[in-house]
Amino acid sequence: MPDTASELARRLAANAEAVCRHYLSNGRREGRWWTVGDIHNSPGRSMMVRLKSTDRGPAGKWTDAATGEHGDLLDLIAQAQGCATLADTLDEARRFLSLPRPEGHEPVMPAPQGSPEAARRLFAMSKPIRGTAAETYLRTRGITDLRDCTSLRFHPRCYYRGDEADPADSARNAWPALIAAATDPAGAITGVHRTWLAPSGQTKAPVSTPRRSMGLINGQGVRIGAAHGIVAVGEGLETMLSLRVALPDLPVIAAGSANHLDALLLSDGLRRLYVAEDDDPAGRRATASVMTRAEAAGIEAIRLAPARGDFNDDLRQLGREALHAALRVQLAPEDVERFWTPGRESARAA
Repeated sequence: MPDTASELARRLAANAEAVCRHYLSNGRREGRWWTVGDIHNSPGRSMMVRLKSTDRGPAGKWTDAATGEHGDLLDLIAQAQGCATLADTLDEARRFLSLPRPEGHEPVMPAPQGSPEAARRLFAMSKPIRGTAAETYLRTRGITDLRDCTSLRFHPRCYYRGDEADPADSARNAWPALIAAATDPAGAITGVHRTWLAPSGQTKAPVSTPRRSMGLINGQGVRIGAAHGIVAVGEGLETMLSLRVALPDLPVIAAGSANHLDALLLSDGLRRLYVAEDDDPAGRRATASVMTRAEAAGIEAIRLAPARGDFNDDLRQLGREALHAALRVQLAPEDVERFWTPGRESARAA
C-alpha cells in the first residue's frame, strides 16, 4: 500500500485528469492542461493543471497565474478540501484513489463552506504572526505589544471571494491575511475573523470588503490574555489591542462589531467588566446594552471612553503615553495599581 506522500502524489499524477474532474469540476480540458478559475473551483481560466508529463514538467503540477500559487495534486486536494493537516490530506488522497487507510485512521470529510469546522481548519493551517505581514500591519497601527496573542495567526494566501461587479475585486483571489480566532467562554474555536492585507503588510488588501468573518461568531469573541474576574470588551480587534499597548496586563475580548458586542456572552465568574466604547451611534448603543446586561447579572460595568473615534485612533493620533494617562482616570481605583504602572508598558513593547 502506498503510505508516503511522494507515492500518493505519483499515483494522483497518473490520474491527473480524473483528479481535476473531481475536485475542479467547473474547469475543462484544453489540450494537455486542465483550466479553471482557481483552487476553490471557481469558473475561469486563471489556474492551469498539467495533465501529461512532458520535457517541460511532470503531470499534476499546477499554477495560478493570478495569485502566483503553485503545487502538486496533494497541494490541490489540501486547499480544495480545506484539509487542516498533512494526515488529513493523505487520507483524502487515499479515499479518492480507493486505497485503504493505515490502521486506526478515520476518514476526513470536507468541511462545509463557512462552517465552524472550516474556520477551525483555516486557523490550524495558519501560522504565528511573528515576522509576518500581519505583525507589520499591526505595527503600522501602533500595536507593538503582541504578548499572549495566541488567538492571532497569519495565512500567506487566504482565499478571497470577491464581487465580480466590483473592479477592486478583479486583480487576484488570494491575499495574505490576519486570522483571529473567535472562541466561546470555554475557549473552543467557533469561528474566525479574517483581515486581508497587502503583500507588504503596510495596509489592508485593496478589495471591497477586506474584513470578513466565518463560522459561528455571534456571542463569541477574540480573547487575548487570561481573564480572572476582570476583562475589557469592545468592538474591533485593533481597538482592543490598543488598550493592551497602554495596559499590558488587561485581558481583552474583541467582539468584531457593534452588533456582536451587543450579543457577547459574558463568562461566569466576572465581577468587573470594562466596555471600550466606539464614539458613534452604533458603538454607544452596544456599550449601553452590554453594560445593562452585565449589571443585571451582578457584574460591575465601567465604560471606557476614547478621546477620538476609538482607542486605536487615540493610540495613533495622541500616542501611547497620552492614551495611558487617559485610561488611568477611568479605571476603578483598585485596578490602577494592577493595570496602570507607569513605564512598564514601554519595556514590554520593546
